[in-house]
Amino acid sequence: MRVNVGDVLRFPGRKVGSTEHRVKGVEVLGPGGEPPYRVRYDDGHESEVFPGPGCIVDDSARPEAGD
Repeated sequence: MRVNVGDVLRFPGRKVGSTEHRVKGVEVLGPGGEPPYRVRYDDGHESEVFPGPGCIVDDSARPEAGD
């Protein structure tokens, strides 16, 4: 998995019917876009994550070059 700054990581809920968690990548700490990643939650909280197999990367929110 490779993540860039601005990508949204989507983690599925752990229980049936629970909502997924979405966090925004703010820093890539591993070499070549690999984990760990510093992410920011909607409430402003930041943490480092090593995404598991259920994580989906949504790069549609990534800023384009030159923006």
